[in-house]
Formats: sequence, C-alpha cells, structure tokens
Amino acid sequence: MSNISLESGNPAIYDPRKVLQHPQFRVIPEGETPSKDANIAAFYNPAHEIHLVEKPRPVPGPGQVLVHVRATGICGSDVHFWQHGRIGDSMVVSDECGSGHESAGEVVEIGEGVTEWKVGDRVAIEAGVPCSQPACEACRTGRYNACPDVVFFSTPPFHGTLTRWHLHPAQWLHRLPENVSFEEGALCEPLAVALAGIERSGLRLGDPVVICGAGPIGLISLLSARAAGAEPIVITDLFQSRLDFAKTLVPGVRTVLIQRGLSPKEQAEHIKAAAGVPLAVALECTGVESSVHTAVHSMKFGGKVFIIGVGKNEQLFPFMHLSANEIDVSFQYRYANQYPKAIRLVNGGLINLKPLVTHKFALEDAVKAFHVAADPSQGAIKVQIVD
Repeated sequence: MSNISLESGNPAIYDPRKVLQHPQFRVIPEGETPSKDANIAAFYNPAHEIHLVEKPRPVPGPGQVLVHVRATGICGSDVHFWQHGRIGDSMVVSDECGSGHESAGEVVEIGEGVTEWKVGDRVAIEAGVPCSQPACEACRTGRYNACPDVVFFSTPPFHGTLTRWHLHPAQWLHRLPENVSFEEGALCEPLAVALAGIERSGLRLGDPVVICGAGPIGLISLLSARAAGAEPIVITDLFQSRLDFAKTLVPGVRTVLIQRGLSPKEQAEHIKAAAGVPLAVALECTGVESSVHTAVHSMKFGGKVFIIGVGKNEQLFPFMHLSANEIDVSFQYRYANQYPKAIRLVNGGLINLKPLVTHKFALEDAVKAFHVAADPSQGAIKVQIVD
C-alpha cells in the first residue's frame, strides 16, 4: 500500500475500504453472467488473480459526478499490477483493487453544488485527483502530479475506473466535443503522458528525434512528435510487427529493429545511420536499461534523453559518456495540465488515435480482455473495454 493516509481529504472520500467492506461487494464466480444494471468492475489481488466483482452503485456527494464509463483502455501498468502485484516500493497491491485509469463516459448523476455538468454530458476522466489545497506546493505551483495526497484511480490502494459506474470530482472531468468518441476520450490519458514528455523534453520544430519502443506510449509519442514538427523521426522496437504498425500511423517514420545480439553502442550506430543527421532528442518509452543505453549512445553532443518509460528500481547509466558529451537525462512522473491540450489536438485532427484501438471487449468480458492485452502473440496495440 502507498504511504497516503486514508483519514482525511480525497483519500478518505475514496477510501477503498468503503467498497470492500460493503455488503454488496462480491467476487463474481467464473461463468456467472452479471445483470446489465449491476455495477461490475475488473479487480486484481495479491494472489495475482484477475476477476470481475460486483460493488454498490455510488451516490454522488457535494462536488461529485457519477459517470457511466463507456470506454476504458488497459494500460501496461494494469497488467503489471495484476501479474506482479507492485510497481516500485510504494505502489503495492495489498487487497482486492480495481483496475483502469484510461476512461471516458457519460454523466448520469450530479451531486450538490455541481453547476458545470448536466446529465448526458460526455467527459474524459482525469484519473489523478490531487488535494488542490493552497498549502500544497505541488498543487499551488501547477505541478499537481507531485501532490503527496493524490488519489490516482487504479494505483493501489485506490480502485480504478474500469467499472460501470464511477464516482469522480466534477473539476477533474474534461468535456468531450461531439466529434471525439468515447474511445478517443479514453486514449487522451496515454496521450497526456506523451504530451507531457514532448513538453518536458523541449522538443522543437525540426528536431531530429529517436523514439525507443513502439508500444502504445511509443506510438502515441510518435504521433505527438510528428504533430510537434520533429523531422526526421526514428522509432525502434524488438518486434517488426510493431514497427510496421508505426509505418501505418506515420508513413515517413524511419524504423530500426532492435537485434538482441548487438550491444547498445552497436545498435546506436544503426539508429544514427537511419536518421542520417545527428539526433537531438531521444524519447525513451521502454524503461529498459539496455534501451536507455542505446538512446544515450545515439545522441549528438548536447542532446537530451528523456525517459518516459518505467523500469526496474535501480539501473546503471554510461556516466562518463553522458558527461563527456553533455547529454542531459530527464524523467517524467505521470503528467499535469495536459488533458485540455490532448482533447484539442484530437478534436482539431492533428492527432488521430483511432487506429491504436486494435481490440474491443464488452465490460462483462474484461477478464478475457486482460489476457489478450498481456499476451504479445495476440498482436494487440491498445485493448479497450466498452459498455
């Protein structure tokens, strides 16, 4: 469990024990078909089981909105919590925990004092809810992703948004324009991750860039880098199928297949040859140590390696190569102030997220969806659950 206290503020409001100790909470036996009006959700637990549960339908309190979640993407972190039970030392699955944080839906009830939303409004759900208190430096200065009392739905112990009915603070919902689908609205969450990376990396119009990893975040970073005017763009991956998919998204991207037998320095030479010009920025989207090394050795003097990916707790870096070549290394923790931008870019047609959704499942089939998302042989890019 995280170090967040559940005794006050948003952590108390969204205390998972209220659900787990409720008499209506139960694990749905395999083979049982839940009713269409049941509030079902996909949960994992410390035994590394993934299953459907039934829980009470929430009632919105002051400042809250009840959302019928219409689309939710399965993130790599959801799969990781299910299969490994933890990410780092502070995010540990210690009880039944609801999955999902890439969601969009429709307002079905509003609580006291909510004036900006009405029943029927279409919204994207920003899953990280900070304390928003003036005494909190992170919130006060706009870097609310660093709020120590944040409730990030689906990060233990807080339950996620992969459920039929989700209760959310009104101020952390974002209006979807009519031409942006629920599926695209859900994809605004990983897009927010990529946009935060583009912004913090300092990527500028015309910068040559390499993107390491062609998973969902790497592919959305590719779309974002192209929209930002990067040229040329090189993308790498271990699987040719993902590189081929990247080509369908951005035909002009240059692809490099990572070869397991090559050292990072040798692999970097292939990347530099594909680029044809000195590379200014690397967006590292895997978090894998060897990939970080490859990114470092691909950079020109004064380049920047920006690490979006999440990896093992401790890693070794080529310190003197970084030092002697004035290569900067920076990191990212979630995102802040990106959702409005993400929605504008999708609405304006600058970023097309639709091709990323390769598999869709009904909410009742969420367990099957998790198994597809976790199996590379299935060829899934983004698995979504719709209701």
